Amino acid sequence: MARLALVLDRATEQQMLAEIVDCGHSVVTRVDTAREFLETLSHGQPHVVVVSGRRESLTGQLIAACDERGIRVVALTATEQERRHAATLGLYETVAIPCDWSEIEDLLVSGVVVPLRVGERHFTGGALNTGSVIAVWGPCGAPGRTTLAINIAAEIAAAGHTVVLADVDTYSASIAPSLGMLDEAPGFAAACRLAGSDSLNQSELERIAQRYNSPKGAFWVLTGLGRPSRWPELSTERVTRTIDALRHWVDYVVVDTGFSLESDEELTSDVLAPRRNAATVTALRAADHVVACGLADPVGMARFLRAWSDLTEVIGTSTVSVVMNQVRASAVGLNPRAQVTSMLLRFGGIESSILVPHDQGALDAAVLTGRTLRDSSPKSPARVSIRRFVLEDLIVLAATESTRMPRRVKWRARKAAPVM
Repeated sequence: MARLALVLDRATEQQMLAEIVDCGHSVVTRVDTAREFLETLSHGQPHVVVVSGRRESLTGQLIAACDERGIRVVALTATEQERRHAATLGLYETVAIPCDWSEIEDLLVSGVVVPLRVGERHFTGGALNTGSVIAVWGPCGAPGRTTLAINIAAEIAAAGHTVVLADVDTYSASIAPSLGMLDEAPGFAAACRLAGSDSLNQSELERIAQRYNSPKGAFWVLTGLGRPSRWPELSTERVTRTIDALRHWVDYVVVDTGFSLESDEELTSDVLAPRRNAATVTALRAADHVVACGLADPVGMARFLRAWSDLTEVIGTSTVSVVMNQVRASAVGLNPRAQVTSMLLRFGGIESSILVPHDQGALDAAVLTGRTLRDSSPKSPARVSIRRFVLEDLIVLAATESTRMPRRVKWRARKAAPVM
């Protein structure tokens, strides 16, 4: 049986102590705070630490010290804030309280189901497979880029693949606040700096990336710029090298891009100056699959169609999927799916698209709790539509498993017709 350390409040400890002993475990440490626990490590090491999710008990120093010594950490979270705190520290073994010790015992025995750890890549014919890059783009006006990117990453991870979600938006990075993560040290910018000095490797990526934790659907996150003024750190060369490194790190790289596709060199006479839109353009050109999204209302669709021709010039022959978010009759009239499809075909020459139903309640719940739609509202029509899109169009199955090719968006011309 296991040697346990308890870093819990007295009430929780007393409630569980008898059951712990009945299960044959021995308790070697009983303290209230992380500081007290760290002081006891010199006198002997437990196999498992059961710690309260409170900030004074569950700290980065405690987790780091346990990782160094091979000590397993299980957090007991009483509130949503405590669960999110554990997630920001990269801890995925959590149990909500109040609970019986039997729930914790089950976790200790069986563990949790998470995707493969980074580094456990698949080999074919002796060569390391490189991951696929999916870039999510949309025009100005909050068309749902970040929400779509987050939930695409979650659904790919839930299908059993390793995933990193990277925020390269140089105007308004939003992944960190959407998932309740800290963004004082932007992960993608840190990766770019390391790539610029030839220091970006797997251990560094695991150090700077944060982890979105879920029993099924965990993935890595490289947060975006906390201050937009730091955009010069995301140069073309650095972004290119970083995306290439990410390809060799995980199975799928999902990139949340900015909206602007303007050529910065046309706006300045200094041809050697950094380009603010370089990160977005570079990510789109490096992508194996581009997801172009817009809002399914008159204003959102007008913005999307005006920018569509610019996008097709940037991405060339890359595979593209068009996704229209928040499809609803109240915005476009009766039979909204037919209305949206007809407008895309008429003004953009787009013959195929994915339509995501409007579900504001589910989207609000996801942002409020800092979780994906899969975790906060699994039955949401919006989540179901995104999941179907991911499974049918984005996940590339091995040739031995399926001969079906993912759908490609068809458009009749590179240039969109003027929007009236």
